[in-house]
Amino acid sequence: MTADPPLVLDIDGTLTRPEGWGIDPRVFDPLREWDAPVVIATGKAFPYPVALCHFIGIPELVVAENGGVVYTGDDVFFTADREAARAVTEEYRAAGYDLGWGAEDTVNRWRETEIAVNLEQPIEPLREIAAKHGLEVIDTGYAYHVKDTDPNKGEGITTIADHVGIDLADCVAVGDSINDVSTFETVGRGFAVENADEAAKAAADEVLDDVHADGTLALLERVRGGGT
Repeated sequence: MTADPPLVLDIDGTLTRPEGWGIDPRVFDPLREWDAPVVIATGKAFPYPVALCHFIGIPELVVAENGGVVYTGDDVFFTADREAARAVTEEYRAAGYDLGWGAEDTVNRWRETEIAVNLEQPIEPLREIAAKHGLEVIDTGYAYHVKDTDPNKGEGITTIADHVGIDLADCVAVGDSINDVSTFETVGRGFAVENADEAAKAAADEVLDDVHADGTLALLERVRGGGT
C-alpha cells in the first residue's frame, strides 16, 4: 500500500467543529493513525499546538505564532523578537484601546513573538501603530495578529521539513486564512476548506466542498494511502 503523504494542518477554521470554536474530536484518530509526519502550523501561541500534538498522541512538529516559533521536535527556533509587539501593545493601550481578552489574557500570556488583538477592537489605529514599529497586522478571521513582516508559516514548515527529512513536494496542506497562503506556496498540494477567506482560496490548489473539520476529514480520507 502507498504511504500516506506528510500533512501540514492549520487549527482554527481547519480542525475546528463545523459550527465554529473548538477542536472537532473526530480528527484525533485519523491523525494519530497517520503513517507520515503531521505538522501543526497555526497562529496560536506556542503551547497550544504542542498541547494538541501531545493529546492527539503525535510527534510535536509545530509552527506557531504564524511562523514566529518553530519546533522541530528537537530544537525550538524563535524567528522574531516580541519587544516590538510589546511596544505596539503599550502604545495601543495608551491611545485608549484594549486587546480585548480581559485582565488575564490567556490568548497572549504565552506568546513569544507577536500579540493577538480581539476582532472587536478597532484595527486602523492598530495598523498605524504597528507600522511605526515596522510590524504588520493580519486578520486571520479569529484575531488581529501583530507580527514581524518576515516570519511566516511556509518558512517554518521548510525548517521542519529539512530537520525531519520531508520532501515538501509530497506534502498536503489544509488551511483557511491569509496566514496559510505561505503554506500553500511551500507544499506540493494546498487545500482551502470552504469557509476559507479569499486569499487562502486563491492560493490553494483546490477549494474543498465542506467547511472546517468536515472539509479536512473528507480530504484526509481522500489522500490517505497516496490517493489524489
